[in-house]
Amino acid sequence: MASIEEVRAGIALANDKASESLGALQQAHSSLEQAQGALQRVTEGSTQADVSEANGLLAQAVSSIGEVQNQVQAAIQASEGVANRL
Repeated sequence: MASIEEVRAGIALANDKASESLGALQQAHSSLEQAQGALQRVTEGSTQADVSEANGLLAQAVSSIGEVQNQVQAAIQASEGVANRL
């Protein structure tokens, strides 16, 4: 069984990696917002169903990334709580 210090170190490592992922998620979120904006601009006025579908899917992807960011932040906070109780 791991010692308390080993558990704390493992939690810290996990939180560091999770924090790194937040940066990548933010970059993906920003890129997808830019892609959605560009698609909306160049397809404005189009009546093709595929255009609407593509815009909707990009909006859904942006939203999903936001949800993932919230989950990662909650996981970090929860694991910090565990480490603080050790």
